[in-house]
This record gives sequence, structure tokens and C-alpha cells, in this order.
Amino acid sequence: MTDRDAAAPRPPLERVAVLIPTYNERENLPVAVQRVRASVPHVDVVVLDDNSPDGTGEVADRLAAQDERVQVIHRQGKEGLGAAYLAGFSWALEQGYDAVVEMDADGSHRPEHLPDLLAAAEHADLVIGSRYVRGGRIINWPVDRKAISMAGNLYIKAILGMPVNDATAGYRVYRASTLRAIGLDDVESAGYVFQTDLTVRTVRAGLKVVEVPITFVEREIGDSKMDGDVVRESMGRITGWGVRHRREQLRGLLRRERTWHQL
Repeated sequence: MTDRDAAAPRPPLERVAVLIPTYNERENLPVAVQRVRASVPHVDVVVLDDNSPDGTGEVADRLAAQDERVQVIHRQGKEGLGAAYLAGFSWALEQGYDAVVEMDADGSHRPEHLPDLLAAAEHADLVIGSRYVRGGRIINWPVDRKAISMAGNLYIKAILGMPVNDATAGYRVYRASTLRAIGLDDVESAGYVFQTDLTVRTVRAGLKVVEVPITFVEREIGDSKMDGDVVRESMGRITGWGVRHRREQLRGLLRRERTWHQL
């Protein structure tokens, strides 16, 4: 995409689906849905439940029965965050939505930020609710977890050569045209590395990424799905991507040099 293309106005976002993946979030989900509906009444909420044993799916069904703008996709089991979102993306594209939002059910992503994210999406292909740009902040994280997250994002930015400060962030707005352009059919990332994977694809497709500052609040109810094994697995895959990217760059330089010498 050229600079002129990047600055060009995008089609209006008339139909927006807020995708909320859930696994054992029965206490958090009603609050999250209520806050989304209050903050942006014109959007639809789509709960992606991975057959939660605590009955989150039944709670979602009750919310849908009470509000025509709430829908539920019941999945067979826990297959990872990426798999849930891919199912939601596919459904939203089939239904003709103009954009989809990724949002956690646990309250860490404040629905009150959503109007700002959607406003930014009027002139962008991907909007990231960022913790690591001016104005962004994190509440209730211990110092060591924040340090690991910040260091991880700096590493991702350096090894993948991306001008994105919070590639692991999970609060996002994707235009439908972006999802169609970045090759979802061959996405294999299922865990938290999924966010970085789609960020890389968007950047390398030449699409416009904008980061909007948000306040990220650690969950108060339930347990975090993040652990050390998830972080290590994610960083290992990202390192592999970075090494391949550097090799491709080097091959490109060598090809150009050979071409120059042949002239």
C-alpha cells in the first residue's frame, strides 16, 4: 500500500461485531456484555464459548435471549484463543460485517475505550488498543509481569522489524477487508502468539496499523490463562519467524547485488 493509499478514507463501519471468547467466565461475561452495549449500542456482541464447564455458555444463551444484539457461537471444546477468533472471523465475514473487535471477557479490556478504537478504524486497517504508547497504562500487574511484557514487545519489534509497540495486545479492531487480505486460511497460531502473527501479516501486507492508548486492568474475578509455558512457546515461535524474515531479507539483498553487477 502506498502512503497515499494509507491516508485514503475507508468505507464507513456500519456493521461491527464485538467478538468475546470465553472459557469459564460466567461471572465476568454479563458485566462485559452490559458495558459493551452501554458504550456502543449499535454494535453486535458475539460470544465464542469453548464449552466452558462452569456454564458460561448457558449464561451467554440467557443474555442472547434478552437482547437481539447478542449472539452465541458454541464451540466443541477448548482449542485456544486463536482458534476461537478464527471461527468468529469466519462467521462475521459470512454475515457481512464491516469490522470485528477482539475483546476479553474478564474486564481487562475496558469497553469504554471502544468508541475511540472504532473512531480510529475509520482511517486504519487495524487498530490496536495499546498499553505501550503515550497515554497507555496497566493497572494491577506486578512489576515482574509488566517487565516481561514490555521486554517481550521490544524483542518482537526488533526481531520482526515492525513499527508496532504492543504486538501482543488483544484489544483490537480489524476491518473485514484486512481479514480477507492477510491470509487467514493458513494461520496456525492457536495461543497468545496469535496476536503477534496477525500483526505481522497486517504490517507485511502494507496495511495501516494504528495504536490507540488504553488502560489495561488486570482481571479481578477468575484465573488468568497466561503462564510461563505460554510465554516461552510464543517467544520461540516469534524467534523462528524473525530468523526466517532476516534470511529472506538477506536473500533479497544478494539477488539485488547480483542484478546490479550484471548491469
